[in-house]
Amino acid sequence: MMFTTVLIANRGAIACRIIRTLKKMGIRSVAVYTKADADSLHVQLADVAELIGDGPAADSYLNVEKILAVAEKYRVQAVHPGYGFLSENTDFAAACAARGIAFVGPRTEHITAFGLKHTARELAEQNGIPLSPGTGLLDDVAQAIVAGDSIGYPVMLKSTAGGGGIGMQICHSADDLANAFDSVQRLSRNNFGNAGLFIEKYIEHARHIEVQVFGDGIGGVLALGERDCSLQRRNQKVIEETPAPDISETVRTALHQTAVRLCAAVNYANAGTVEFIYDAKTEDFYFLEVNTRLQVEHGVTEAVTGIDLVELMLLEAAGELPALNSFTVKITGHAVQARLYAEDPWRDFQPQSGLLTYVQFPKADLRVDHWIEAGVTVPAFYDPMLAKVIAHADSREAAFEKLHTALIETQVAGIETNRDYLCALLQDETVANAQMTTRYLNDFRWQSFAVDILDGGTHTTVQDVPGRLGFWDVGVPPSGPFDDFSFKLGNRLLGNAEDAAGLEITLNGPTIRFRCATQIALTGAEFPATLITQNKNDEPIPFWQTVTVSAGDTLAIGRAQDAGARCYLCVRDGVQVENYLGSKSTFTLGQFGGHGGRTIRIGDVLHLVQNTAPAPKKIMAPSAKPAITHQWRLHVMMGPHGAPDFFTDKDINTFFSTAWEVHYNSSRTGVRLIGPKPEWARRDGGEAGLHPSNIHDNAYAIGAVDFTGDMPVILGPDGPSLGGFVCPVTVIAAERWKLGQLRPGDTITFVPVSESTAAQISANQNYVLEHLALPPDTAIHSERTDAIVKKVIHMDSKNDVVYRAAGDQYLLVEYGPLVLDINLRFRVHALWQWLTEKKTEKEISGIIDITPGIRSLQVHYDNAKLSRNTLLELLAEGEAALSNIEDMVVPSREVWLPLSWDDPATKLAIEKYMQSVRKDAPWCPSNIEFIRRINGLDDEEAVKDIVFNAEYLVMGLGDVYLGAPVATPLDPRHRLVTTKYNPARTWTPENAVGIGGSYMCVYGMEGPGGYQFVGRTLQMWNRWRTTSTFEKPWLLRFFDRIRFFPVSAEELLDIREAFPRGDYQIRIEDGTFNLRDYNTFLADNCSSISAFKQTQQNAFEAERERWLESGQDTFQAGEADANSDEIIELLDNEFLIASHVPGSVWMVSVQEGDTVEAESALVIVESMKMEMVVAAPKKIRIKKLLATAGMQVQPGTALAIAEIIC
Repeated sequence: MMFTTVLIANRGAIACRIIRTLKKMGIRSVAVYTKADADSLHVQLADVAELIGDGPAADSYLNVEKILAVAEKYRVQAVHPGYGFLSENTDFAAACAARGIAFVGPRTEHITAFGLKHTARELAEQNGIPLSPGTGLLDDVAQAIVAGDSIGYPVMLKSTAGGGGIGMQICHSADDLANAFDSVQRLSRNNFGNAGLFIEKYIEHARHIEVQVFGDGIGGVLALGERDCSLQRRNQKVIEETPAPDISETVRTALHQTAVRLCAAVNYANAGTVEFIYDAKTEDFYFLEVNTRLQVEHGVTEAVTGIDLVELMLLEAAGELPALNSFTVKITGHAVQARLYAEDPWRDFQPQSGLLTYVQFPKADLRVDHWIEAGVTVPAFYDPMLAKVIAHADSREAAFEKLHTALIETQVAGIETNRDYLCALLQDETVANAQMTTRYLNDFRWQSFAVDILDGGTHTTVQDVPGRLGFWDVGVPPSGPFDDFSFKLGNRLLGNAEDAAGLEITLNGPTIRFRCATQIALTGAEFPATLITQNKNDEPIPFWQTVTVSAGDTLAIGRAQDAGARCYLCVRDGVQVENYLGSKSTFTLGQFGGHGGRTIRIGDVLHLVQNTAPAPKKIMAPSAKPAITHQWRLHVMMGPHGAPDFFTDKDINTFFSTAWEVHYNSSRTGVRLIGPKPEWARRDGGEAGLHPSNIHDNAYAIGAVDFTGDMPVILGPDGPSLGGFVCPVTVIAAERWKLGQLRPGDTITFVPVSESTAAQISANQNYVLEHLALPPDTAIHSERTDAIVKKVIHMDSKNDVVYRAAGDQYLLVEYGPLVLDINLRFRVHALWQWLTEKKTEKEISGIIDITPGIRSLQVHYDNAKLSRNTLLELLAEGEAALSNIEDMVVPSREVWLPLSWDDPATKLAIEKYMQSVRKDAPWCPSNIEFIRRINGLDDEEAVKDIVFNAEYLVMGLGDVYLGAPVATPLDPRHRLVTTKYNPARTWTPENAVGIGGSYMCVYGMEGPGGYQFVGRTLQMWNRWRTTSTFEKPWLLRFFDRIRFFPVSAEELLDIREAFPRGDYQIRIEDGTFNLRDYNTFLADNCSSISAFKQTQQNAFEAERERWLESGQDTFQAGEADANSDEIIELLDNEFLIASHVPGSVWMVSVQEGDTVEAESALVIVESMKMEMVVAAPKKIRIKKLLATAGMQVQPGTALAIAEIIC
């Protein structure tokens, strides 16, 4: 009787393969897995999956008791062991039988007889099977040497229990044999639990040919063709094919008959493979071994025979195998398989592990057995095979070509694979002519178009121009090179396409070895750079010109010396990485794009686009090089928010007359500035927050000078798309490159210009890009223009429209008064729909992004294709086309999210803020207590009750980043009003839940932030997977209604692990939101709403008075408070450990008296929003600590006194 439930005692591709047949047969599948394999496809595909360990195979996939406990739990009738692991373990097979569970595979006696190679040879000899000269089990190395001398070298030293190429070593002499004996024995004992060794003659011109057999256990055996598996590296098969090429039909028939005779002699049952060594010179073949299991390469046999071997195995194990004489074995065409491994063939097949950021297999007519998808982390515990790609065609040539095409289309990013190596093999003449031997790959040479990262530098990322556009409305920043001008010039020098990807290098450069010859160009801040050639000559590399490098050359880029923070390395035709949302640019905070979604690091391999021809050498005119300095002039345009609405005229005058200093806590998200505090034109932000800088969230422009409280931040290419702070000016597009070169301590003077002047500056820059020389002199005039470019005033102020400039490429459309009114959000939505439709239908060109805010809509446009005046005309047309919004109804889902109240991660963020940003903030140490106080509530429990009872309407996405919602309670009595951090935090945990103004936000990722924490929830963004919940990377939609329910911090961690895989389902109910019904609700409850607001306002005013009395209403960024002017006396054997960067001490990792090894972390300094480790230069003892958490430091600030330990 056929089984109803089968457990797969394996993982990876074979587990997925077995599940496929079980589904076809209607049999329930039970999978086992480890935490390291939690993302494997076999876990998702199985009907049931059970965790059996953390990672190591010995405690999981090789643990018989754990696997059988799962089998008993789910009452399975059979276990399929796959290949490897326990597939040839007689103890496991016997344990299954003892529990009444069928073992899907050969019988125990067959595994025993053939599993030990020396007994297999004895059986072969007894049955007249040709054998190469060899021995039985060896007692010791002395006996091995005697046997080796007798047989004649070379010989193969082999484990009797080995498999998969493990426990095998070619020995060319007695010395080789002596040296290898102990290591092969140890490998055999560790991997197979059997230390028995034997040797046999090694055939120099050998091919590996094996016959697939299937036995019925009563003497019947089928030969299902043979496979050539000669292409091996380290005795591990790489490419397999069937039928075996370039052998005579006489040999082929003899191979089949010999295999059948051997297996029939022992009444072999189930699937097996009889392996032979074939001497291509003499056409003789010799018995090698019998694999008593399903082979990795069984798929090629299935392709040419049409027989499902896994199904046959299940039928035989269940006693339902049809008579073998009822089978007609017909070989049709040719099949070839390539094994895709996580390994680097260029570096001696070094295994690879890590996160897969992109996986794509061809969808053509071929078979791919695999277990991976984007988002899977390849563990280091198991076999490195990722996939088997199998092509079947009428001829060998056609099958090879089909497989080659398939591999070209196969893309796996994040770690290195052998794909390019396989492609080279399939195009190799020796392989094409079927002249390969088992040793052929030992000397096979191929060309890798890549570079090796020997040292990643401080912060080196892959970037491209123009970056990631079109997703601003869901909180995805463009990224791209911070100094895009220098980057573009590098590509221009090389004759590259403008969008060719290159490297952005911050502060301290990488060391890179080139595997192939190419051309490079270094641009930006001029870091010291040296090319170490193969003849060991060190050659300084000039910037701003084309440089040729040879294969094997090493480029070492040093530390920034003077002005400027970033340099750029462009390579001929660019760096090859996969696009994420249309761009190769790295967004490190979001952990996507570039190489692995992160900075490059030691051991990485970056692939290059294969170029066909060198570019002619070009050199930049010295006078045209971007001027990189310490004193900067930045051209800006007024707006979107200026005087007199938000700032006083004096504030604006002071802004332009001040030489602002760059703060140490600056990065790609934004450049913080130190300077005078504004007077402000208003007392507070009303419902938007207590501070006058607070406004209802609107979309930001890249380059906007954003006052986060009293401290301005120039928003960079990794900055947030939405926020609730005012921005008086915006850096024009042609000047944004300067932001990428700003260093702590640099000064900036802002220079206002008109739209026409901005256009002239842009034209000058384009001239330099085109000609690599300066344009004719043109005068640049300073001019302050009005931030408001157009107003439409109505009798009812709710219908007013204000158009605000935000630089020369953004326009902000604002509706109504500065209040929270959901009716205004519907007006925004109506215009957003109209513009989006026009853009989608290509009725207009030049619009890049359309991003809604609470009461505003920002249009990002290409001013080379669409002028601001034309855009204003288009928007006027849109206004005229819009109907009344009073009866609007929009789709609105109810989404229930788990919330860990006052989560430990948010407490850590508060602690970090108090240490490194502001110690005396009134919202510290408890944000929840601050929320209680400012809203006039009795206790913190009242805050909790409101949060869990509120229904939050999603007004915008991307606040802050990656689909993060800015939402407000529908019931105004649930609107907890707070102010935002001043200054903002530099670090916020991913998916922290906060309240700022009248809004709730779930942070989409780690990064800066200002909302007051209440807890943490699950992911808003799924980087890699599509699940039933994540149809797109972002979870939420405009006008979703969020409800929270409580979970513990521990429960949330489990939820967060399962949710991205689709293993945790949240409650989502479809619905609609009717604006007329909502307005009726507000009218019916206006009295109680007014009373609640009045109580809230009274508490708000009381809190403001406390701030004024305590001096907490203002904050001024401090300078380094350490010992920069202190004279420290040292003894002869003492020296100072000093900071090498400006910043704030985040953590001190040692204590006085500690002895630490070289390279151990001593102090962690937070600088430019990076954690910089100050490490021990050698083994030392800490004599005295000078650093304390929160202490601000400059380069050279002493952190500790140490003495060297000899």
